[in-house]
Amino acid sequence: MTVIDLGELRDEAPPGPAPRPPRAVGRPFRLLAVLLVALLTLTAAAPPRSRVEWTLPGGLGSAVFASGDAVYVVRPDRESAGGGREVVAYRGDRERWRSPLPGSGTVVSVWEQDGRVIVAGRSVDDTDWQTVTYDAVTGADVWRRPGIAFAVGRVLLMQSAVSDTRTSIMEVDPADGRTVWTAQMTGALGFDFEPTGPVRMVLSPATGQTVVVDARTGARLVARDLHPIPRPGPRRLQIARGLLLEFRDGDGAIEAYDLDTLRPRWTVVRKLVGHVESCGALLCAVGLAGGMTALDPASGAVRWSVDRWAGVSAERGGRLLVGVPDTDLDAGLAVLDQQDGRLIADLSGWTLVPQHESGGPLLATRPLGGGRQLLAELNLSGDPPSTRGTFTGTGCTTGVTVLVCRRPGGDYMVRRLT
Repeated sequence: MTVIDLGELRDEAPPGPAPRPPRAVGRPFRLLAVLLVALLTLTAAAPPRSRVEWTLPGGLGSAVFASGDAVYVVRPDRESAGGGREVVAYRGDRERWRSPLPGSGTVVSVWEQDGRVIVAGRSVDDTDWQTVTYDAVTGADVWRRPGIAFAVGRVLLMQSAVSDTRTSIMEVDPADGRTVWTAQMTGALGFDFEPTGPVRMVLSPATGQTVVVDARTGARLVARDLHPIPRPGPRRLQIARGLLLEFRDGDGAIEAYDLDTLRPRWTVVRKLVGHVESCGALLCAVGLAGGMTALDPASGAVRWSVDRWAGVSAERGGRLLVGVPDTDLDAGLAVLDQQDGRLIADLSGWTLVPQHESGGPLLATRPLGGGRQLLAELNLSGDPPSTRGTFTGTGCTTGVTVLVCRRPGGDYMVRRLT
């Protein structure tokens, strides 16, 4: 609405009669009327401002997923006599389409990729996996296959169904579900992925050759038997920062192999390590009971160690966003310096909002009482979090452009982030 200020009304005695104005004095009033009509016309023609927050129907048994600027709600199909489900696609507060889902198994992921909406979850009897794909614009059922699909970068991969006689991993074309390549899967499976680097898949059986495969082409890059003479005791494998890491529970050793050659690079002894993850340019070995130690990926040398914090949620500008173990009563977040582990900011009381996809803002919440929560954005600078408002809801998740939370009644609050 446009408001034109026509002056201030005053309680004063009316002035005496003015002399009759010349004929031309009425022209400004006619111009003002024309201007007012023009402004009202322009206001009516301008597009309405997009809503910042809205509610989508959910209800008992529903689940929600954010992908880009779209929100997908999986819920019981109210019009189905057999207790089926449906996936409903929204852009903003407008429903774009809805399509039935086969079976009644649990959906674990929904995302949009290359013009397709890919839904992966349990099969009809909840004993196997199934992937169903829809046209992102119309909701038309495009293809479906047994097995569970997942994306590594822009590569769509699928692990075969449990019922298959041979367990395999394959790349499929998102457009039609066609198999691009297939590899037999035995033992451990891992991926090495960087946004600007290669997408490598590692297949490591309990005995025999460990194989590194280009996940975009299926080409074998390198293969080597890491242990021609089997070592006693269990082992665990993980991939981080271009390394294949082997954890030996017996002596607490971590052995690192170069993914380009599968040759040993270094070995360190760090007992009671749960896992290792990237923390900026370093590796962070996270203890089973909390705390973590930063290692140089080139040599395995210890750079720094902290007792309280564990788990890296994000890395930006040489700063690490870390948390505390789930068993620690003093829950919260903190910002550490990547180079020396120095505490930059203690964010106790804040809880990080899980992200369905990378690239969005780092959001955190803290309770205010009465079911309301404070929403803030973390910038890892050491400054206090930037407040983004309050809301009532739980079970929040965020994509690149929207925040989605479940309201007390079971519906979903969606808030635009940009």
